[in-house]
Amino acid sequence: MKTSSYHYKTLKDSPSDAELISHKLMLRSSMIKLNASGIYTWLPLGLRSLKKVENIVRRNMDEAGAQEMLMPMVQPSDLWEESKRLSEYGPELLRFEDRNDRSFVLGPTHEEIITDIARKTLNSPKDLPANYYQIQTKFRDEIRPRFGVMRSREFLMKDAYSFDIDEKGMKGSYELMRDAYQKIFNEIGFDYRIVSADSGAIGGSTSEEFHVLADSGEDKIIFSEDEFFASNLELFEEKSEQEIIDQLHKKDGKKYSIKRGIEVGHIFQLGDKYSKSLSLSIQTKEGNVNPLMGCYGIGISRIIAASIEQNYDEDGIIFPRSIAPFEAIIIIIGDNKNLLNEAEFIQKDLTKIGIDTIIDDRNDSPGKKFKDADLTGIPFQLIISEKNQKENLLELKIRHERTSIKENKKNILTRLKP
Repeated sequence: MKTSSYHYKTLKDSPSDAELISHKLMLRSSMIKLNASGIYTWLPLGLRSLKKVENIVRRNMDEAGAQEMLMPMVQPSDLWEESKRLSEYGPELLRFEDRNDRSFVLGPTHEEIITDIARKTLNSPKDLPANYYQIQTKFRDEIRPRFGVMRSREFLMKDAYSFDIDEKGMKGSYELMRDAYQKIFNEIGFDYRIVSADSGAIGGSTSEEFHVLADSGEDKIIFSEDEFFASNLELFEEKSEQEIIDQLHKKDGKKYSIKRGIEVGHIFQLGDKYSKSLSLSIQTKEGNVNPLMGCYGIGISRIIAASIEQNYDEDGIIFPRSIAPFEAIIIIIGDNKNLLNEAEFIQKDLTKIGIDTIIDDRNDSPGKKFKDADLTGIPFQLIISEKNQKENLLELKIRHERTSIKENKKNILTRLKP
C-alpha cells in the first residue's frame, strides 16, 4: 500500500469549532469527516484504527465465551412499551413511523430486542448460562453533540447481554465480562480506573464504569491510592470535593485522588428488570423462573478519541501500536527508482513478520512527509534515502520515544518484530 494511491490527506490547521485535542487531530489527520451535527464518516485511516479496536474487543469477547450476533438498529416501539422505557428514555430516543403507520425507534441500546429473542429461544435451564454480543452502530439524539466522536449522535458500540438462572450465575457472568474488559483496555494501553457508578436509564442493582484518565474527561472520579476503592463522584451527595476526600480518609486512613475520566465501558447487573417486564421465563422443577441478566457496553468509536486524549504531543497523535492505523510507514527521501524498489522489499519483509505498513511515495518534501507521519501517529518511521542505501543502513524513528537510530536492515526488523 502506498500513500500516493491512499486517502492520506492531512490538514495544516484545525477547524475553529473543534474543542478537544482528539477532535482536532482526528480531523487534521483525515481520520474522520463531519457530515452533520454529531454524525461522521470514518475515512480509511480512521477506519483501520476502528477495526483494530473491534478485533481486540471481538477476540476477548469470544475468549470469554460470548457469542457474536447482529441485531437490528430499527426496533419496534411496542417492545419499548413493554419494558416501560418508551416514555422513560426521553428525547434522546429517536422515534418514527413507517409508511404503514407502525411505530419504531432507532436503537440506542438493545435490552428489549435481546430479551425478546431470549424469550423465544431460551426454553430450558439447559440453555443457560447464555451470553450474546454485537458490534453495531447506535443512535442517540443528543441535544448538543460535541467533542467529535467523543459525544456524537451516531456511534459504534459493543454491547453484550448475559442470561443466568440465579444470582450466583449472574454474578459469575458479570465477573467474566469484567475480566474481559480489563484485558481489552490493558491491551489497548489505557491508564484507566474501574469505578462504582449509577445505573441510570439502563437500570439494575450494580454497575461499574471503566474510565480513561484524561484532563478532558466529562466525569470526575475519586479513587484510593491503592485503587481498592474507586467511584464516580455523581454517587456522592452534594458535598465539596475536599469534604468527600476527608470523609473517605477518616474511614480508612487512605489517600484519595480526584481526576477526570472518559467513560469507555459500562457493565451492569440487571437482575430481572427486563425478563419480568418482557415476560421471559424458564420452566424449572420449582416452577417458572425469570432469568437474571447482565449487560455490558464498550464505546468502540469513543476508544479512538480517548486514546488520543492520553497519547499526543505538539506534533500530533502518538498511537499505541495496538490500534495505530499502520504500525510502520516507510518514507522515501529522493526520487531514485531504486529507493522505491527497496521500500517495496522492506514492506514485504515487514508483512511477513506481521507488521502492517504503508509506503510514503508522494512527490513531497521530506519535511512534509515527516510532519504527516508524526501527525497521524504511526509508531515507526523507516527512512530510505540514497545516503542510507550507500551505507547499507536503514533509519528508524520511534514516534513515542522521539528517537532515531541507524542500523542494518536485519537489526531494524528484529527491533520491530512484535
